[in-house]
Amino acid sequence: MRIHNLGFPRIGGKRELKIALERYWHGESTQESFLASCAAIREDNWQIQALAGIDLLPVGDFSHYDHVLTTSLMLGVVPNRFSQSLSSLDLEFQIARGKSTSSCGCAASDMTKWFDTNYHYLVPELSEDQCFNVDASHLLAQIAQAQKGGHEVKPILLGPVTYLYLSKNNEKNLPHLPALMVAYNNIINQIAATGVDWLQIDEPILALELEENWQQALIAAYNAIKPGRIKLMLASYFGSVEHHLDLIRTLPIDGIHIDTVVESIDVSNVLNLLPNEWVISLGIIDGRNVWKSNLASLYQWLNPFYQDYKERLWLAPSCSLLHSPVDLSAEQELNFQIRQWLAFAKQKCEELALLKTALVSQNISELVRYSKPVIERFASNLSKNAWVEKRVSDLPDQDYYRSTTFNNRKRLQQEKLGLPAYPTTTIGSFPQTKHLRKLRSDWRQGKVDDKHYQFSIYSEIKQAIHVQEEIGLDVLVHGEAERNDMVEYFGEQLEGVTFTRFGWVQSYGSRCVKPPIIYGDVARKKPMTIQWLSYAQSLTDKPVKAMLTGPITILSWSFVREDKARSLVATQIALAIADEVADLERAGLNIIQIDEPAIREAMPLKHSQWQDYFDWATRCFRLTVAKAKDSTQIHTHMCYSEFNEIMPAITCLDADVITIETSRSNMALLDAFEKQHYPNDIGPGVYDIHSPNVPSIQWIKSLIEKAEGYIEKENLWINPDCGLKTRQWHETKLALKNMVEAAKQLRVTC
Repeated sequence: MRIHNLGFPRIGGKRELKIALERYWHGESTQESFLASCAAIREDNWQIQALAGIDLLPVGDFSHYDHVLTTSLMLGVVPNRFSQSLSSLDLEFQIARGKSTSSCGCAASDMTKWFDTNYHYLVPELSEDQCFNVDASHLLAQIAQAQKGGHEVKPILLGPVTYLYLSKNNEKNLPHLPALMVAYNNIINQIAATGVDWLQIDEPILALELEENWQQALIAAYNAIKPGRIKLMLASYFGSVEHHLDLIRTLPIDGIHIDTVVESIDVSNVLNLLPNEWVISLGIIDGRNVWKSNLASLYQWLNPFYQDYKERLWLAPSCSLLHSPVDLSAEQELNFQIRQWLAFAKQKCEELALLKTALVSQNISELVRYSKPVIERFASNLSKNAWVEKRVSDLPDQDYYRSTTFNNRKRLQQEKLGLPAYPTTTIGSFPQTKHLRKLRSDWRQGKVDDKHYQFSIYSEIKQAIHVQEEIGLDVLVHGEAERNDMVEYFGEQLEGVTFTRFGWVQSYGSRCVKPPIIYGDVARKKPMTIQWLSYAQSLTDKPVKAMLTGPITILSWSFVREDKARSLVATQIALAIADEVADLERAGLNIIQIDEPAIREAMPLKHSQWQDYFDWATRCFRLTVAKAKDSTQIHTHMCYSEFNEIMPAITCLDADVITIETSRSNMALLDAFEKQHYPNDIGPGVYDIHSPNVPSIQWIKSLIEKAEGYIEKENLWINPDCGLKTRQWHETKLALKNMVEAAKQLRVTC
C-alpha cells in the first residue's frame, strides 16, 4: 500500500507566496529573488509532506498564479493581445492581471471558479488556428528540484479534456483535441525522461454528467496518449464517477483516483468493475474541509479492501489540499476543544500515514485514541442551540416572499430615492491600505484601544463618503474599512462560528482568505454593521447602500459542519442576516445589498441535482429580505458566473437590483439575459477591478451601449465589476470619475 497526495497549498504557511508576488509586482524585488522564494516554498511543502509520511509527493501542483494558467503557458496558449516580447514570468502576470496603458489597457483573461470551489482559475483562450508550442521547462525544473532533494515524486498534469472543457467557447475547441494530444505526448515524454514512475493526470470533469461528445473526447484523448515507460494515474474528484464507469474502464491507464468523500459511492461495485491490474487510489480524507477524520471508522470500512487489494490499494485525500489551510499547529489561540476537532493540510497527510500504519499492522489502538475527539464533537454542547433549531422549524411560508411585485416596489423606491437614469454606484469596498490593515491588526493585538480604533474607522468612512460625493456617485457606500474579508467579518460575529489566525486559503493569485469554521448552530449575537453604516448615512444626503454578505456565500466560503444538511445551516445564517436587515431599516438605510457571489459555485456539479439546490438556496436569500419594506431597495452582487445556467435562480431571488461581473467578457455574459428575460434592474460591471487598468470614458460608454442590446435602458445601473478592496486609491478615483462622466454623457442622449 502507498499513500500519496494530489496537491498541497502553494501559498506557504505564512503566505510567503502572496508576499513574494506583491513585492515583485510593486518592483520591490527581482525576478531571481521571486523565483527563489517560490523554490523555497516548494521545498518546504515537500518536507512537510515527507515528514508526515507521504510516499509519493506531488510536483506540478505549484503555480505562480494559477495552475490552469500554468497549463496554458506550458502549451503555448497565449491570446494575441498580450506582448510576446515579455519574459515568461511577466507574460504570465499580464495574462492574469491585464496590461495598464495610458488608454483603456489590455484586458486580463477571464477568471471564473474552479468547479464548485472558491478558487478562481484563468479561462484558457484558444484561437481558431491555435498552435500548441510546448514549453515544459518550469515543470521539469520542479521535478529536478524535488529529485535533487531526495524526494520520490509524482508529477501532475491537468488533463487535456478538462483543459478544453474549461476553455472559453469550449464546444468550438473540441476540434483542437488531436493537435492538443500531440502537445501532451510531447510533455509526457519529457516527464518520462526524468525517471519518475507515475504521472497523475487530473480529469475532474468526470464528476459531471457529460454529454456524449465530451465522453468521446475522453476516449479519443487517452487512446492517443503514448506514455512509454511511465504509468498513468487518472484522477477525478469533487464528485462520484460511478455514472462514467463504463467509459473509464475502457481507458488505457494504469490506475485511477476516486473521490469517496463528496458523494456516497458504492466502492465495492466500482472496484469490481475496474480492470484487475489497475492501482486503485481511494480519496478518503476530505481535502476541502477542516474536520479531523474518524480514522477508527475509516479503518473498519477500508480493511476489507486492503485485504483484497494489498499493494494495488493506494490512499489519498479526496482532492488537492489546495483548498485547506496549511498547518493547524499554528492555531494556539483557538478554543482548545474546537482545535481538537480539526485537521489542516499537514495533519491530513499525517492521518493518511496513521491509517496506513494501522492497516499494515492490523492494530487500531492509535486510531481509536485519535478518533475520540471526533466522536465527542457531535455530542458537545458547543454544537447545539435549541432556540435556533426551533426558530428554523417554526418558519411559515410567507417568511420567504416580499409583499408585492418588483414593479410596485420600484415605483415606491424611486419616489423615495429620486435616482437619475443610469444610476452610478460601487459594489461596496474601497482600497484597503497598509495603514488600515495595520490599524486593524494593532487593535486585535491590543496595541490600540477601542476608542482610538473607532475614531480611526469613522475617519476612514468620512473620507470615503467625501471622495464619493466629490466624484459624483449617486449611491454611496461606507467603504468597509472595518472589514478584513466579506465572509470572515460576519463569521467573527456569529454564534456557532469560529475563526483562525493563520488558516489562509488561496482564492486566486495573491488573494487569500481565512474561511470561518461553522461548528455549531448559527445565530446573530448583536447588530453587526449598524454602528458604521448609520454613521456613514449621517454624513450625506445621498443614499448610502448597506453591505451584507448573503447566506449562500457565507456557507460556501466557510468550513461547514458536516453533521447537518447544508440547506439547514444556510437557513440559520439567513435568519441572522434577516435580523440585520431589520435593524438597518430601523437605522434609516434605504438601500441594502446582500452579496451572493457564491450562488453559482455552490451548485452541485451534476445537472440532475440542480433543482433541489436552487429551491433551498433561493429560499434562503428571500428569507433574508422578505420582511423588508417595499420602499427598501434590495441589491445583490454576483461574481464570475455562467449566467445561462443560473438564470432561473437569479430571477427567483427577486432582488430589486443585481450587479454582475461582465467587463472581462466584454459584456458577452449578458447573452444569458437576452435568452432568458430578467425583469428587474441590472448593473453589468463596466471595468475589471482585478486589473490596475484605468478605463477610459469611451471604453465604459461602449460597454454600456453593448449592454443596451440586452437590457432596457431604464433597468441599467453603472458600476465596477466588483469591490475595490485590492486597488490603489489613485487608480480608484480616476476610474470612478471616468465611470461617472460616462453616465452623465449617456443621460444626455437618453
